[in-house]
Amino acid sequence: MTSYDKPTATPHQGPRQEGESAPPYVVPEGAPPQDAAAKAVTEAALFDAFGGVRGMVETVLPGLLFVTIFTINKNLQVSAIAALGVSLLLVLVRLLRKDTMKHAFSGVFGVAFGVVFAMMTGNAKDFMLPGMLYTLGLSLAYLISAAAGVPLIGLILGPVFKENLSWRTRNPGRKKAYTKASYAWGVILFTKCAILFPLYWWADTTKFGWVVVALKIPPFLLAVWLTWVFLAKAPAPIDVFAEMEAEEKAEKERKAAAAAPRHEA
Repeated sequence: MTSYDKPTATPHQGPRQEGESAPPYVVPEGAPPQDAAAKAVTEAALFDAFGGVRGMVETVLPGLLFVTIFTINKNLQVSAIAALGVSLLLVLVRLLRKDTMKHAFSGVFGVAFGVVFAMMTGNAKDFMLPGMLYTLGLSLAYLISAAAGVPLIGLILGPVFKENLSWRTRNPGRKKAYTKASYAWGVILFTKCAILFPLYWWADTTKFGWVVVALKIPPFLLAVWLTWVFLAKAPAPIDVFAEMEAEEKAEKERKAAAAAPRHEA
């Protein structure tokens, strides 16, 4: 068993022999859901994990600027440079503020790929294509991982809630919630792709661009909300970091206690 799903002790029934480790604690299937405070922590952690309001703005702004400029002057080069420029500006702002760079960098790479695609083909629609392909791949990853019993949303959020992968074997109610959430993300993103890919082939470039921009946030918010609903009804996460710290402290105390008689002798 790895440190990612390391067990903790339960109240031991009967005398325990010296050196014997406590049995692993497993959250019962019917364990009560989280209380109001834990639900608030879950909500905050979710929005932090997915970038929050600022992350959503950074996701939408480059594409919005691209579509707006292209709608006005139909100039692919100017639209692409403007979108890439604002993405780099957002990264610079985060660097100056010493904020986390994860969401900003992912946005820059997405915009950069879009610019390369569009400039190579001369088709403004191709600015949106890398993001669409990424969304399609992500939707399949959510669905396949959920079906395989290792839901992707659990792999993403486990470290955020300090439970790592303990939900796999020790918290079945939480694993069920992660599985439901992964299916929700997969279906929502796949539905988004089912709308966008036909439009990519058939719709006018500007209309297609505005649909892409319009579908940036609502599906994301729906998926985050459903994830919160599922997790709010699930048992609280097992803090494996606190467990490991407690075990290390107990081990030091055992060693100190064992060394004390030798010093006295």
